[in-house]
Amino acid sequence: MKPSTIALGLVAAAAVALSLMNASWLAAKPAGALVLVAHRGVAQPFDRATAGPCSARNIADPGHRMIENTIFSMQNAIAEGARGLALDVHASRDGHAMIFRDADLSCRTEGTGRVADHDLAELQRLDVGYGYSNDGGRTFPLRGRGVGAMPAAEEVLRAFPDTLLIFELFEPRDADAIVADFARAGVAIGDRHGFAGSPAALARLRQLTRAGWTIDPAASDLCLSAYRARGWLGLVPETCRGVTVVVPRRGEWTLWGWPYRFFDRLAGGGARLFIQGDAGGDGLVGLEQPEQLGEVPHDYRGLLLIEDMYQVGRALQR
Repeated sequence: MKPSTIALGLVAAAAVALSLMNASWLAAKPAGALVLVAHRGVAQPFDRATAGPCSARNIADPGHRMIENTIFSMQNAIAEGARGLALDVHASRDGHAMIFRDADLSCRTEGTGRVADHDLAELQRLDVGYGYSNDGGRTFPLRGRGVGAMPAAEEVLRAFPDTLLIFELFEPRDADAIVADFARAGVAIGDRHGFAGSPAALARLRQLTRAGWTIDPAASDLCLSAYRARGWLGLVPETCRGVTVVVPRRGEWTLWGWPYRFFDRLAGGGARLFIQGDAGGDGLVGLEQPEQLGEVPHDYRGLLLIEDMYQVGRALQR
């Protein structure tokens, strides 16, 4: 037999072996469960393209009267099938971790100035439904429904002791406030607690505690880049271990063994899988339309961030 024929045979055999080693259809279905994470509980949807600087002035008519980031909204999200909550944190002047979307109060409440300019007691007298309108500011259907409804993280931790909670931090002082609220609630930061946010805020968090886990896009990108380079060997890079991997919903053909062998490898390597919606700036954004569910693998087992729990979450339950 000619050497060239032997070489071709070896190449073909290696290609077949490589294909089988990375074949998703030969992998076991992922263990664990799909965890729906409701962003801000049940929120009022709005059109991002036309929202302007104050999205509360441009809400749709979703068929409900719930207000995001309130305890009642969080309870309803869980009733709709959510097993996790992702919540915004801004520190008050007296160091409480307030659960509220904006750093400024004027869009959603009757208050003025920043959350950081007011004490806990002042913030909890405001109406967090004051500024919402679905007709450009002519009427305000939620006004009066959110008086006293801005919770601190301490209240959330006590109200949802068994729920996965992700806190998004925007400034370093937000990290100090969230750690202080865990202490006030008497809750130890653990595996049910994740943190997202700006690099400066996460860096400060890690100065204060190594507990819990973070959603760090830079760490996720480093993991996926290394996996694309070496995953064909079946190896999970060290840069993936213990990392929350933001799984892309598009371009997945670049990931060896997509989807099930990829999921199995990363989960076995200690990574946490997280799927979110389309990027909307630097913050977290969940799936906003039921049609986006078609981009999520059928047997995906990991965290799935839902922006509109009322519509998208219900569609997933059907």
